[in-house]
Amino acid sequence: MKSTILINVVWFLLLFGCVSQNELTSLDTRISELEFRNAEARKNSQLLKSGLENREGEEQALRQQAASLRAKMDTLNGEIRTLTGRIEEIEYQLKRQTQVDAESVTAKEEQIGSLAKTAKSNDNRIYRIEQYLNFEPSKQVTPAEKPAEDATATAVAPAAEAKQELPEDNIYRTAKLAFDQGDSGAARKKFEELIRRFPNSERADNAQFWIGEIYYREKWYEKAILEYQKVIEKYPKGNKVPASLLKQGLAFSNLGDKSNSRLILEELIKKYPKSNEAKIAKDKVKDL
Repeated sequence: MKSTILINVVWFLLLFGCVSQNELTSLDTRISELEFRNAEARKNSQLLKSGLENREGEEQALRQQAASLRAKMDTLNGEIRTLTGRIEEIEYQLKRQTQVDAESVTAKEEQIGSLAKTAKSNDNRIYRIEQYLNFEPSKQVTPAEKPAEDATATAVAPAAEAKQELPEDNIYRTAKLAFDQGDSGAARKKFEELIRRFPNSERADNAQFWIGEIYYREKWYEKAILEYQKVIEKYPKGNKVPASLLKQGLAFSNLGDKSNSRLILEELIKKYPKSNEAKIAKDKVKDL
């Protein structure tokens, strides 16, 4: 293209006038510069166009990323609203549960108070029944229940009793205390020890009877019946025979053996008609 332009220019000049060599050289140089600038301009234009295209691509990618981020934000906001609602629901449930628990605690306290009163009433009732049946009391009698004692005798009695207490009395007291506290194993061992070491003791028949009571309390009625029978056979003149007959009759009743229960209770009524046990046996026979 450069050569064509130069030839055309030369012919133009030759047609309209003479041109010097220097002018041709200068003209050629300027044409070269123009071509270089034109090439540079096209190159820059191409670069600019390419840059614009790249920028448009980047802007498009940014717009897509922004749209994606907005979608994610919307999703997160929805989840936050859901969690907020759930938290409010849980807080309400906790407050409600706290209120219910408080009401439950109050109700339980009232129930415990009622049970305590019932237990106290039952203790008093058991104590009266034990006195009625000539049993040793299972609980310590409160000062209000005890008869008034002489002050001087009360002060002297503990020291005298401590000196005169027999080994068999100590064993019996320990066994009875364990029985009252619900420690059946320890109580049974101590009662058996008393019978083994002091077979002729005045407390031996009582110890044998309480062994039967331990099995009765454990609902081992067959074993209880056998232990009560030992009281009847070994200590026929003891004060625990009527009670042993009564408990034998009750044990047979608990086993569902109404026939033997009736026979034993009728025997009790016949042999000890004036005893308190006989009065209880009469009412039980009517039920049978």
